Amino acid sequence: MAEISIDEFSKIDLKVAKILSADHVPESEKLIKFSLDLGGEIRQVFSGIKEAYPNPEELIGKHVVVVANLAPRKMRFGLSEGMILSTGTGGDQIWILEVNSQVAPGTPVS
Repeated sequence: MAEISIDEFSKIDLKVAKILSADHVPESEKLIKFSLDLGGEIRQVFSGIKEAYPNPEELIGKHVVVVANLAPRKMRFGLSEGMILSTGTGGDQIWILEVNSQVAPGTPVS
C-alpha cells in the first residue's frame, strides 16, 4: 500500500457521529441509509453493509466514526454525505467502528 505523509493524513476530517436512523434501501442488495448527527449537523450517508446488518434498526443510537469531509456522492437513491468507518473482510463479516457513547457527536477524532 502506498504511504501518505502526515500532511496528507491531516486533511482527513474524522468525527464522531450518532446514528439517528438506519434503514435498508429496498431497491438495493447492499445499501443501508443512515441519518447521522455530527453535533447538530444532520447528514445522510449510504453504506454497503446490508449483509452484515440484517436488522439495521439495532444500530440506532450507536456512536461511530465518520469521514466528515469526503465529497458528497450522488447515488441512485440519494446523496451520500460522508463515510462510516468499518472493518472486516466483506459480506456478513463487516463491523462498524463504534465509539464510547459518552463522546459527543461532532467530536474530532485524532
